[in-house]
Amino acid sequence: MAVDSGNNQSVERAAQLLRALADAGHTRVRASDLAAAAGLGLSTATRLLATLESLAFVERDPVTSLYRLGPLALRVGGAAANQQPVHREARQVVQNLAARLGLGVNVARRHRDRLVYLINAEGELAPRSFTLLGQTNPLHATGLGKCLLLGCTAHERREILGELTAFTAKTVTDPGVLEAELDEVRARGYAMEVEELALGRACVAAPIRDREGAVVAAVSVSGSLSALDLGHRRDELAQVVIETADTVSTALGYTATALTN
Repeated sequence: MAVDSGNNQSVERAAQLLRALADAGHTRVRASDLAAAAGLGLSTATRLLATLESLAFVERDPVTSLYRLGPLALRVGGAAANQQPVHREARQVVQNLAARLGLGVNVARRHRDRLVYLINAEGELAPRSFTLLGQTNPLHATGLGKCLLLGCTAHERREILGELTAFTAKTVTDPGVLEAELDEVRARGYAMEVEELALGRACVAAPIRDREGAVVAAVSVSGSLSALDLGHRRDELAQVVIETADTVSTALGYTATALTN
């Protein structure tokens, strides 16, 4: 079958605009800024935005002419989440845990060299004005990411991660140090991250496994340093995330014998 390169290019450019809108978070964006973010000319971006608006993928404010994602994008995002087995099995568990602890509870999976949030629930001690669903973060600087890296071989980790970027003075940037830390995570069953991605923030995470024993996702408890109080609650929170990960893993068909088969 012949490939229509023109149509493919239009789809790629439209996807770039949608990605730029997603990256904008909760703010509405001018067409010129979207064009710049997507690397497109303004006329091309405007034409594509008009098509996306007609399909309800984007919305344009009639007064300001600023753009945001539309209802169909919301529907597609929700459907994508619902089609993830981990999301289906973990959603209620995560919501209940966030309400009980008052902290943030997150579930993520790996996509190439990033983690992608599948579920984000916030307790009263860790409120957010936005959802993390669909957003990404680096693997090496997060507790969730460290758990997800357990699902890769050492060679795969080197290929995936490349040079390790520093986000704070506490970010691990030495591959050897990271490998040693992953050995500890594997042995104790949970990962820690304290101010490696953002100052004043920390998390405790554990891997989620499927019926074959493969690491397919991870769950974390997160919040400010004061809210987590790791000096007094580290063991408690570690046990909580391990038990939560085990609950979801079991729902996915995992048994302890899967790792030895």
